[in-house]
Amino acid sequence: MRLLFLGDVMGRAGRAAVAEHLPRLRAEWRLDFVVVNGENATNGAGLSGEHATALLAAGADCLTLGDHAFDQKDMLQVIETEPRILRPINFAKTAPGRGHRLFTAAGGQKVLVAQVLGQVFMKRPFDDPFLAIGPVLKAHPRGGLAQAVIVDMHCEATSEKMAMGHFCDGRASLVVGTHTHVPTADAQLLPGGTGYLSDAGMCGDYNSVIGMDKAEPMRRFITGMPKARFTPATGEATLSGVFAETDDRTGAAKAIRMVRIGGRLEQAAP
Repeated sequence: MRLLFLGDVMGRAGRAAVAEHLPRLRAEWRLDFVVVNGENATNGAGLSGEHATALLAAGADCLTLGDHAFDQKDMLQVIETEPRILRPINFAKTAPGRGHRLFTAAGGQKVLVAQVLGQVFMKRPFDDPFLAIGPVLKAHPRGGLAQAVIVDMHCEATSEKMAMGHFCDGRASLVVGTHTHVPTADAQLLPGGTGYLSDAGMCGDYNSVIGMDKAEPMRRFITGMPKARFTPATGEATLSGVFAETDDRTGAAKAIRMVRIGGRLEQAAP
């Protein structure tokens, strides 16, 4: 299978980049399944139902969220009626929606997508991510019930993301970190056939401070005093993520490449 995972969509600029590039990429790269992390797509904080619909219409097969999953209050209802949106599996036990789902790709292949939140340096104590994801992987063996298994590890610490990659090695096809909005350069195939990237980065304007207009974050760093609210940067966005190709029989990753299109980080296509 040919898979594409796009990092955190950041505000209007990020949504525009997905709408501009994803339909073309689906056709040109013959993509079988696309996952987009949309947790910052609405004003940099959460995902609204309207913007979820737009990202799905642009070509996403699944939208993942994160620690800002329900910052937009309508998502409490939307996620109950739209099965293509996933919140973290170890979010509050009473949270609506689901943290994993077995999807059917256009070619008929089964794809498991799961999202889990890390604990290190996060603002609230989420449940243990390793205990949460283990039973899901056991119930959906790679190359068995699922031709591909994709795990979105949403957290701050690269060490925790790396640990999750190794924990899932041999059981997931692709483990991708999200949350920091800073793309890493460590795309690799782990020994057990799992593609891994510490952070997919963001789909947003990189002439910014992690997607926010520079002025207010810089003011707070320099003076220690807030003056205004953070607002997403609105310049040309870079589409940032990772492409992976897997073996349909075993679910193992055969190739993995970083994706940077447009804006300030553009690079050659895979």
